[in-house]
Amino acid sequence: MKSFALALAQVAALATPAAAEPLADRFFAYDRPATYGVHVERTRVPLRDGSHLACDLHRPADAAGRPAPGRFPAIVYDFNAYDQLEAFGAAARSYVTRGYVAAVCNVRGSGASPGRLDPFSAQEQRDNYDLVEWLGTRPWTNGCVGQVGVSYGGHTALLAAVNKPPHLAAIIPVDGISDWYENTIYRGGIYSARIRDWQRATAPDTLVTYPQHPLYDDFWRERSVKDRWADLDVPTLEIAGWYDRYRDGMVANYQARKRNVWLVAGPWQHGMPAGQYADIGTGGFLAWFDRWLGGRPAPLPAKKITSFELPSGGWRQYDDWPAAAAHPRRFALAGDGTLAAGPGTPFAGSFEVNTEPGPGRPDQRLAFTTGPLRHDLVLAGGIEARIRAAFTATDGNLAVIVSDVAPDGTATRITQGWLKASHRHGHERRAAVVPGVAYDLPIHVWPTHYRLGAGHRLQVTVSSDDYPEIDSDAPAGRVTVTRGSVEFTTG
Repeated sequence: MKSFALALAQVAALATPAAAEPLADRFFAYDRPATYGVHVERTRVPLRDGSHLACDLHRPADAAGRPAPGRFPAIVYDFNAYDQLEAFGAAARSYVTRGYVAAVCNVRGSGASPGRLDPFSAQEQRDNYDLVEWLGTRPWTNGCVGQVGVSYGGHTALLAAVNKPPHLAAIIPVDGISDWYENTIYRGGIYSARIRDWQRATAPDTLVTYPQHPLYDDFWRERSVKDRWADLDVPTLEIAGWYDRYRDGMVANYQARKRNVWLVAGPWQHGMPAGQYADIGTGGFLAWFDRWLGGRPAPLPAKKITSFELPSGGWRQYDDWPAAAAHPRRFALAGDGTLAAGPGTPFAGSFEVNTEPGPGRPDQRLAFTTGPLRHDLVLAGGIEARIRAAFTATDGNLAVIVSDVAPDGTATRITQGWLKASHRHGHERRAAVVPGVAYDLPIHVWPTHYRLGAGHRLQVTVSSDDYPEIDSDAPAGRVTVTRGSVEFTTG
């Protein structure tokens, strides 16, 4: 979650010079000529409680720059707290010149929108609902409203959908959530150090409110898409990055609502695909809204799933995720540090918890590695670890990190997952952790689509720390692992 300008700068820095093979799907190649100019007007959108949102309306214009006659579909474009109406308005221009009204607005408590900023709260969701309905009932719109946005704007698009405003017809969330608690704030029940810079810069009040809710309660349910999956029923085109922090949530949304959700997952970091390696362009975005808002015979993606096989395997398309040909494959942790297929046997491996937070300190961990792979191994779906461990303290953290080890010994992180031991039965309540007692700890590891080449090795490490992905808040002591396995979905 970062400013638009910073996102663009970081995306440019991440661009890979070698071009990826383009997608052979007419959905992504879709286009039609721009036929309008752009008329911009600053306006206040009224809200049900008497307040308002500060918005820029971008309307199709005639040759003289006046609003063009007629009724047009409308888009809420990146509803967020970053007060960059001009920058987002420029990004929305391609829609407006093709006959869309775009509303670019600051959420309550940001920019010139009065009030208190409370990201993704019920109040912000009500405001979003009112914005959609106001836009859909203007005499110069056709009554069909879409919403698109990245990160904060992707979250608000999904939350708008589960609130079901009658005029909302379709959404495109980019790097959006399924659950704000699980995806961002408390990963496996452990506070994420990474999010605090965003909190300080964007929503400092949350530095107080979020620590007041360490367990999953109504505060978090209010901000959850997952808690209202049954209401996510508008056509939804999810754009996700396999290197992004929200890929787990985006995959979960698809798996919960396969009928009306399509998923595109590329080799992208956090942010819009534009400018990144294997950029998909803007054709699919326009096709989506033309089909669902504009009444045009625009194509859908050829398959429900369009996924790039990391690190450089190219695009694949599937009818479902995981694909029908995928199958589970379990690897067991062994006392000699090996990772091998099979049920595994008990062993005893331990490490000390390092209680000094921050990068650069010795990494206390256990590592388990396969021998060189005889054939390529494709990880294509969810990953679930089960670690049996005991702690000398009354709680503890576990981080499971999956890596690709090249023949020269270079290790590349593929994915990871975390769990606080007292959250082993869920995040709604704590379960007691008795020192010296071994517990089975189920650790959900973020999904991926990754090919390990023949000669490479698959590695799983277990530790109590993964700063800054999680806080280094595990109590001092020793962790002893006595059994463990990791089940991968392989293609």
